[in-house]
Amino acid sequence: MPQITTLAYAEEGDRQDSLASFREQFVITDPDLIYLDGNSLGRLPRATAVRLVDLVQTEWGRDLIGGWNGGWIDLSARIGAKIAQVVGADADEVLVADSTSVNLFKLVVAALMVQPKRHKIITDNLNFPSDLYVLQGAMRLLGRPLQLEVIPSADGVHGPVDALSQAVDDQTALVTLSHVTFKSGYLYDMQAVTTQAQRVGALVLWDLSHAVGAVPVDLRATNADLAVGCTYKYLNGGPGAPAFLYVRRDWQDKLSNPVSGWMGQAHMFNFTLDYEPAPGLRRFLSGTPSVLSLAAIEPGVDLLLAAGLESIRAKSSQQMEYLINLWQEQLLPLGFRLNSPIDPARRGSHISLGHNEGWRITQALIHEMNVLPDFRQPDNLRLGIAPLYTRFVDVWTAVARLRAVVSEKRYENYPQQMTAVT
Repeated sequence: MPQITTLAYAEEGDRQDSLASFREQFVITDPDLIYLDGNSLGRLPRATAVRLVDLVQTEWGRDLIGGWNGGWIDLSARIGAKIAQVVGADADEVLVADSTSVNLFKLVVAALMVQPKRHKIITDNLNFPSDLYVLQGAMRLLGRPLQLEVIPSADGVHGPVDALSQAVDDQTALVTLSHVTFKSGYLYDMQAVTTQAQRVGALVLWDLSHAVGAVPVDLRATNADLAVGCTYKYLNGGPGAPAFLYVRRDWQDKLSNPVSGWMGQAHMFNFTLDYEPAPGLRRFLSGTPSVLSLAAIEPGVDLLLAAGLESIRAKSSQQMEYLINLWQEQLLPLGFRLNSPIDPARRGSHISLGHNEGWRITQALIHEMNVLPDFRQPDNLRLGIAPLYTRFVDVWTAVARLRAVVSEKRYENYPQQMTAVT
């Protein structure tokens, strides 16, 4: 094998890539574009476009309301069962519905209501801010004394594992964390955290948004209580696609959905005026699902299942090691810092590089170099690896163009002011 920081290494990696054919299953309109933002929005699977045309023209256009009995009514559970295979859960433990934040709210409130004598909620400052907003909103609504402990990371990169362990006690109702953190890509040891929390009787709720479809997740083996996740990143479900929720089977009839709606009613078409929750997971449905958006998720999940999570993880790990070696040799001398864990076992599938001119460098990459990453405050360029369509040559090319932006000072042509979406 060629030296690990050369273009020849990338070319050989692509020749040996067992997943290379999956790239052809995605819509790629500009072959020169280096797309490294699949950790925010995955590419469009070709099969999704075909599926949506058929759904709109045939199922909606021809069948009209008959589409509900033709399969629409079961979409949440059927696609949830497929996602269950991706996250190591049983088919009846995952549903697709609503947004990640709404699903998180449902499960947070349900977990707190079932533990009325406990008052502590524990998270960290690496968690996605929206998750903290949901926690704060739930606490205001519940009308009882509750305490949110946000444990700080010592370096802004690694999860504060020891401090979290010390904070969890017999007053803790809920521990909720991102399995892979959104800025640094730190990957928590789900088994260790879950076991520690459950040992003192706390529930654990994982946000899988930056993990699902990129790293192996085994909710069953870790005995996780609850989880949520989005479908528009590595699952390639489309912008704003509905999210999923997971409730371990033995909790399903013990927890109440605070957003009780007719889709979660035991007999939804009886139209009685008093709510009776459906048995099992279906009680966590609320309103009518978005059929078009739901259906768009399935082709991307099918591609993941065909590829296999172990193969996806193996390629991701190899590509990230390549990227880190390129950083050390070519970007570190230009002032780039590694804002992700160096330990591959503690990394998800994106690398964050810090630079004092990170925002302007990102703009130069997008507007001049045809490289599309994203930026997160205060200095993070996030480079996402989506193994179904990211090539090794893409990694090499992105670093070469990134080096050119800095060495040629192209970033100086761009203002410090940030756009609305970064």
